[in-house]
Amino acid sequence: MAPKTPSLPLCEVKYRKNIISRGIELFILFLLFSLLAYRFISLKYHGFHWLLAVICESWFTFLWIITISTKWSQVEPKTYPRRLLEWTSEFPAVDMFVTTADPVLEPPLITINTVLSLLAVDYPANKLACYVSDDGGSIVTYYSLVEASKFAKLWVPFCKKYNISLRAPFRYFSGNSSPPQDSSQEFLEDWKRMKEKYKQLCEKIEDASSQEPEACDFAGDFAVFSNIERKNHPTIIKVIWENKEGLADDLPHLVYISREKRPKHPHHFKAGAMNVLTRVSGVMTNAPFMLNVDCDMYANNPQVVLHAMCYFLGAKDEKDCGFVQFPQYFYDGLKEDPYGNQLKVFHEYLGRGIGGIQGPFYQGTGCFHRRKVIYGLSPDDKISAGELKDEYLQKIYGKSEKLSASVAKTLSGGENIIEQVNSNSLSSSIEIAHQVGSCGYDFGTGWGQKLGWLYGTATEDVLTGLFIQGKGWRSAYCIPDPPAFLGCAPSGGPASMIQQKRWSTGLFEILFCSKSPIIGTIFGKLELRQCMAYLYIHLWALRSIFEVCYAILPAYCLITNSRFLPKASESSMVIPTSIFIIYNLYGLSEYVRANEPIEAWLNNQRMWRVNAMTAWLFGILSGITKLLGLSETAFEVTKKDQGNDGDDTDNSNIGRFTFDESPVFVPGTAILLLNLGSLFIGVIDFKKGNLEWGLGEVICIMWVLFMFWAFLKGLFAKGKYGIPTPTILKSGALALLLIHLFKLPINCK
Repeated sequence: MAPKTPSLPLCEVKYRKNIISRGIELFILFLLFSLLAYRFISLKYHGFHWLLAVICESWFTFLWIITISTKWSQVEPKTYPRRLLEWTSEFPAVDMFVTTADPVLEPPLITINTVLSLLAVDYPANKLACYVSDDGGSIVTYYSLVEASKFAKLWVPFCKKYNISLRAPFRYFSGNSSPPQDSSQEFLEDWKRMKEKYKQLCEKIEDASSQEPEACDFAGDFAVFSNIERKNHPTIIKVIWENKEGLADDLPHLVYISREKRPKHPHHFKAGAMNVLTRVSGVMTNAPFMLNVDCDMYANNPQVVLHAMCYFLGAKDEKDCGFVQFPQYFYDGLKEDPYGNQLKVFHEYLGRGIGGIQGPFYQGTGCFHRRKVIYGLSPDDKISAGELKDEYLQKIYGKSEKLSASVAKTLSGGENIIEQVNSNSLSSSIEIAHQVGSCGYDFGTGWGQKLGWLYGTATEDVLTGLFIQGKGWRSAYCIPDPPAFLGCAPSGGPASMIQQKRWSTGLFEILFCSKSPIIGTIFGKLELRQCMAYLYIHLWALRSIFEVCYAILPAYCLITNSRFLPKASESSMVIPTSIFIIYNLYGLSEYVRANEPIEAWLNNQRMWRVNAMTAWLFGILSGITKLLGLSETAFEVTKKDQGNDGDDTDNSNIGRFTFDESPVFVPGTAILLLNLGSLFIGVIDFKKGNLEWGLGEVICIMWVLFMFWAFLKGLFAKGKYGIPTPTILKSGALALLLIHLFKLPINCK
């Protein structure tokens, strides 16, 4: 049954008037074209370094065109959950997926807080089911969820009784928090009891985490975890809690899943886990909508499901809302954003801009999906139950008859269907769930290729969203207040580099696959501007080459006594000077308008350059080796911490950049040493006179040193804040090699 259209809109999308911003962006583009024109006119009077400058600046101009296009139509979305509550009392069911992969890098205490926040959202409990995928196959994670479910029986009623806004207990009870002073005696007693219960829960989980697996009690319900290996074990599915009576004020279903792993079977990382979750939930609850979140992204807004439903149920045509994406925001982030990974300004301008084209990208977490879209349905397909033959369904979706029936029910259900939940108990479906959760179920089907989460890249989220939008689906950008989900951003240099390398590698791979944004635009229904927006991120790895070349260009000029910029006395110097000043002032103004401090802008500028010349450079190397068949995709899990730099007892070191012996730090250190060496050579040549290079090249070198300020401090620091000696030696050797190569006889003039 589909609901009637509400009298008032459940959601609205307005567009910002960015007349001044657009004017500045177009003026910068004009200056870039002017610089290129000057370069081409002067090219015959100069040599290699001038040609290199032309190539790099042409690339930067192309990227700026993409940026302007992406930011042109910024949206101001608004949802009205109160209108939704007034309009209907019947809500569609939602299956909620939480994914975790490593109990060490992703501590169970973080996972259970995310789960508890989802179990407590403002939505009928009989319409919700929470599935937790544990790719680590950890008895500690399962034990933590079992204990958390016991705590949830107290926590969820407490939150709803007193309308608690923050429903992740580790945040609600963080620090020296205390209840409001004007609270009733009943609330004070309940608050103290809940805090004590949560403390006991944490102690149990910490005690279990500190034990060796051999010391764990494998009796009873935990016996299935006995003698299993992380990458070699059968499917484990446990119904931790089942809302058997279907009560709206009870707890939602809670199911633990650890999919089958075998050494000779590819498991496709997170994409494989998500497909197993989709299939298992399809035979258990089969909700028409699905939410997926990472284990560290807790529900910060208890009305998050209602906000998403405002889009799904309020859309005039369901193809306008294939999925609803909430932006990723982070808790406990330092205001100065020292690692440049909080993405606040990215979401504020680029994110809203993408939302105004064909809709936001799928970001892998904090996203609600239509199940029929994940099942591969195109927006123009109208399917009746009679058209879906069992032979076709089993060929595409696998040989489970119950899953085939579930898929047929979903695909033929019509628009915005409300009732679509399997009536059987969860426990009665466990045997079938084991079948669809097996590692070989994908073989010979469309899973990972034509439907579900797509395989073949470390950034399966972007590829899946791209595939969906290439079919013609649009997505919705939802930005409620307070933010819907909050997570923890990586802290420290190594963790940030791992994350950036993984992203850039996966995004680069997508460029060369059959589902790339260019192919989707030419042969699919991806809009041209949406394609350009995708290219903004897919070109991260490739742009590292141009960033590195441009960073070493001024050093090259000082070493070879040449120049790539006009002299200070020449009128043409106005063009690059204007670009540098206006571009940076405009970037700073965006941070000011977003209520971000100047320090955050400086740190983001630095980290953008650092990422481009370190992590992204390794990203393109990893991507090329995979495309050539020389390596396989490796998914590196980022360490999750509850707070930034939690091991720092000295507040002066909070947010300070950290290093390790990873080779990812070699290029950045080499660029730093190369520019320092060129300054030394330049000082010697300055005393001799007859210089070709001028003030512009020196300023560029100083700017590069400023961008790598964290590395410069790391040369002289010790411990994790210092660059390891082997890295310095490797980088120094690379810098000396480049200086030697630069001094080889080349026609530079």
